[in-house]
Amino acid sequence: MDHNLSPELQDLRRTVEAFAHDVIAPKIGDYYERHEFPYEIVREMGRMGLFGLPFPEEYGGMGGDYLALGIALEELARVDSSVAITLEAGVSLGAMPIHLYGTEAQKREWLPRLCAGEMLGAFGLTEPDGGSDAGATRTTARLDESTDEWVINGTKCFITNSGTDITGLVTVTAVTGRTPEGKPRISSIIVPSGTPGFTVAAPYSKVGWNASDTRELSFADVRVPAENLLGKEGRGFAQFLRILDEGRIAISALATGLAQGCVDESVKYAKERHAFGRPIGANQAIQFKIADMEMKAHTARLAWRDAASRLVAGEPFKKEAALAKLYSSTVAVDNARDATQIHGGYGFMNEYPVARMWRDSKILEIGEGTSEVQRMLIARELGLAG
Repeated sequence: MDHNLSPELQDLRRTVEAFAHDVIAPKIGDYYERHEFPYEIVREMGRMGLFGLPFPEEYGGMGGDYLALGIALEELARVDSSVAITLEAGVSLGAMPIHLYGTEAQKREWLPRLCAGEMLGAFGLTEPDGGSDAGATRTTARLDESTDEWVINGTKCFITNSGTDITGLVTVTAVTGRTPEGKPRISSIIVPSGTPGFTVAAPYSKVGWNASDTRELSFADVRVPAENLLGKEGRGFAQFLRILDEGRIAISALATGLAQGCVDESVKYAKERHAFGRPIGANQAIQFKIADMEMKAHTARLAWRDAASRLVAGEPFKKEAALAKLYSSTVAVDNARDATQIHGGYGFMNEYPVARMWRDSKILEIGEGTSEVQRMLIARELGLAG
């Protein structure tokens, strides 16, 4: 893999870096404290084309790929993870299923607004009793042949971007039948926001990601046209396994950004903070801690870029995506803990970015497949799982 970015990707990285520092950094702390979704920032990200990065120009995208998306996510997360996860979920989980599996009519209807950031899509997979066991879906969808409509009933939880003022759709996984062996056939169905019977709960009270939108969804005899089926009936589970594989690369890039942001803030603080007559960065204990943090962030970057390059090249990438997600999320937590320690008491104050990073880091070991799930996937790819 060539680790040198093309001139176009270098320009993208610099542009997003400047946006993160000049636009997001001065404002995001207030949004975070108020648990408020940053509509103004999201609109500007849309105008920059970030939501359209990996999509074809014919649908309003920028004609890039997952490597470009990962670079943008890393730079955003160096400053704030709430904004980064809004982009990640909007692209990987909201728009990508329609791009990969939608009909031409579905793509024409939804992708231009999703790529422009004028609308957000969400991914309705996780259920209260399911968690990591996505195959244990209890939400059902019955085809009413008299009206040619799907009738959906069930509940989803922890769904990002599902209740904002600009959320336009949720793609829901539901059991649409049974195989001859009695196993559930899971399908994916597009449910537009505002459909009768589709209820969006109040935002969760979360430990972190306080400026992102996460909610529980319920469906009570929700009716949508039969043509809202995404892809083939009974293929929803396989579709979203692929979506999650790709999404893990994006989450890894986000985690790498958080890990690098912890380095950035620690270097800055170590130069400014004086104790016993000299900067604390002059102490070898601090130097070594920050050096280890930089090593971890650098290695995480190599991991996610390797997985992204394999995806872009059309090569198998499942194991590499799991490796990248597992490692980068682990070091994000490690670096956030160490950055807080370097900052001392100030690291416990919300006015300092590392306090936000410490709170935001833990979910990276849980969302889009826990660390334990990543280890299962890696073992399976090595031929160890039965």
